[in-house]
Amino acid sequence: MGKDLKGKELGVGISQRKDEIYQARYNDRWGRRKTIYNKDISELRRQLAEAVTDNERFTSIRDNVTLDTWFKNWMAIYKERSVRPNTKREYVHIYSKNISPYIGRRFINSLVKSDIQALVDKASDDGYAYERQNKIRVILRDMLQRAVEDQLLINNPVSGIKLRADKVIKAKSLTVMEQQVFFEYSKDTFYDNLFNVAVNTGLRPGELFALKLEDVDFDEGYINVNKTLVYQKYLTDGKKEFHVEPPKTKQSYRRVPINSVCRKYLEKQMVLKKTVSVKQPKQQNDYLFVTKFNTPLNSVIYSDAIKAVVRQINKDRAPEEQFNVFSGHTFRHTFATRCFESGIEPKVVQSYLGHASLKMTMDLYTHITEERACSDIERIAKLSRY
Repeated sequence: MGKDLKGKELGVGISQRKDEIYQARYNDRWGRRKTIYNKDISELRRQLAEAVTDNERFTSIRDNVTLDTWFKNWMAIYKERSVRPNTKREYVHIYSKNISPYIGRRFINSLVKSDIQALVDKASDDGYAYERQNKIRVILRDMLQRAVEDQLLINNPVSGIKLRADKVIKAKSLTVMEQQVFFEYSKDTFYDNLFNVAVNTGLRPGELFALKLEDVDFDEGYINVNKTLVYQKYLTDGKKEFHVEPPKTKQSYRRVPINSVCRKYLEKQMVLKKTVSVKQPKQQNDYLFVTKFNTPLNSVIYSDAIKAVVRQINKDRAPEEQFNVFSGHTFRHTFATRCFESGIEPKVVQSYLGHASLKMTMDLYTHITEERACSDIERIAKLSRY
């Protein structure tokens, strides 16, 4: 019990200082000691009662917030209007698959670092590599950081979590010989124009699928990359649908120059597109690259078209000389590789590819730049001989 300067009892936690100011002390929701000051004892008691009541009410609410509940709030408040539908779909999938079954019913204020680390370890044990482990960490880190900001947590338990797999940076590209062989066999196939434009521009598959004639400036000699086409089932879709989205990053908005080979195959594709449109009048669209039925392309169709060419190559090869199947993204990496081999500066290659940073470009193609460096330094040695 505290007292005033005259020795009168004021109540638990309340006292009067020598300067006649009343003070009241209490523990907040985090167990931290707080003090309220006021010259008026009645007003002080009112403030103290409100603080204690608010603290008790808040603690009760906090104890009942499960991670599943907070995920729904997090998605609705922080992600609904700020991320793409495809990204939201990915968040829901990963949360439902790798997080909710294990800690979704836990109260968020009960989670500790070891809980999160065990979750990542579980993903590793189940065979998930770096990318999935990192996505689990990213989702939880942002979710729980928002909870910290809303004073639902004291600290973020995701801080310091270790992933159990190393990041593997793969940039599979075709060698010059492989490129020549592939295009010998793809000649005159339906998707040959698409393959040639891909390997001569480095456009991402979705950027190629979204390409329209209006995006190609033949006079200035460039392709204006300003969108991407994805085939996904978003949260509001009943099934997979085609969606036009902005490019991957701000740097992905770019102008990619057209070389003579690319121009040739773009012009051939314009003729092919007209032919397909006439044969399939009910399937009209403005996309330059389409299927034989004049429908938009997706990654599965693209991949199957590449596999069809590889199968033809392997029919003429011995079992020990089989040509490896590759993805559509390999054309992009092959374009970058040819750029580096031709001596184009990394910063320029970055602009062609639309990478967010030069570091990303260099990390992906370090082996190529290192090989070129060895070649360049040897040229200096040869010039120095006399």
